[in-house]
Order: sequence, then structure tokens, then C-alpha cells
Amino acid sequence: MARFPDREAEIKALAQSIVTGLAANAADFPTPPVASVALQALLDSFITLSDEQVAAQAAAEQVTATKNAGMEELVTAMRADLRYAEDAVNYDDAKLSALGWGGRAAPTELEVPGQARALEAPQQGEGWVFLDWKKPTDGGAVAAYKIERRERPAGDWMLVSMAIESEATLNNQERGKDLEYRVIATNKAGDGVPSNTVAVVL
Repeated sequence: MARFPDREAEIKALAQSIVTGLAANAADFPTPPVASVALQALLDSFITLSDEQVAAQAAAEQVTATKNAGMEELVTAMRADLRYAEDAVNYDDAKLSALGWGGRAAPTELEVPGQARALEAPQQGEGWVFLDWKKPTDGGAVAAYKIERRERPAGDWMLVSMAIESEATLNNQERGKDLEYRVIATNKAGDGVPSNTVAVVL
């Protein structure tokens, strides 16, 4: 069964075929709802509108390109004046405010990351375990995650790996021991609060 087209070029082609077919086969199709002459008029009108739309779109693209070039030129000039003004008054906020501008913002001190969340060990095998967790919702940006392990119930925590993403697969883990893992988000400012712990027996 034929399918009605949805592309403009195909619709135009089918319309022209219908017009031609109706006109050439009037005996088979004596009283179509829309006569071939009327359908041809609609097709001609649509072709004209399509051509106008293409021309308008090309003109709009040219206008947009010209506007963007003008904005880039304006921004370059504004930046030049603002750099000059900053140097001229040694970044004095009060004086720069006359231009709707301000001095350099004081550098913000890097915060320690917040707590890594929802640590899980969804997969494990002989001598390996896959851990995943969610990044902190507060504190400074995380540079990396420390993954620590200890033997339950009260062994000393020891660093066993580092991760950049919020997941890691740890291989060559001690087998036959009751182990516990935790994750600590860290950056140059220091370590965040340790995550919850997960217990694993490999």
C-alpha cells in the first residue's frame, strides 16, 4: 500500500502526478473532489510560498551573520575600554562603577569537598569488587576520591586506590576476609568526611 509522503519535495512531486493523472484520465476519474485545475493552482501557490520562504531564510541568515559580526566588534571595543579603565584607576571599584563595571573579584578560598554519598558494592567476584558512589552535594570541587579499606570489625583504614570518576573496580583484593570499604572526596584544600561504609567478603 502506498504511503503519503512527508517530505516537501515528495509532496510536490506527488501533487504534480495527481494533476497530470486526473487531466489525462478524466474518463476514469470524472468528478474528483478537487479538480485538476484547482489542484494545479494550489500546487503553484505552494511552490511560490516555498520559494519565498527559502529566500526569506537566506536573508535572515545573512542578517543574523551581520548582527553577530557587529556584536563581536562591539564587545571587542568594550573590552578594550574596560581594560584601559581598570589599569587607569588601579581596579578601584568605586571609580569603575561609573562605567557599570567593577574591579577584580577577590580570589575565593578553595573549600574542602563534602561527603561522598551512597557508596555501594553492586558487583564482586573472586578477588575483585566494583564500587560506585555519588559525588558530594556541598563543599568545594572534587579533585579525586580516596578509596580506603580495613578488615572488620576494627582494623586500621588503609588507602587502596584513587579514582577520578565516582566508581572504581578494585582487583587483587584479599580473599576470605571480612573487609569494609569507604570513599573520601579530596582536593587541594583537604579531605571531606568519609562516606558510608560497605562490607564485602571476597
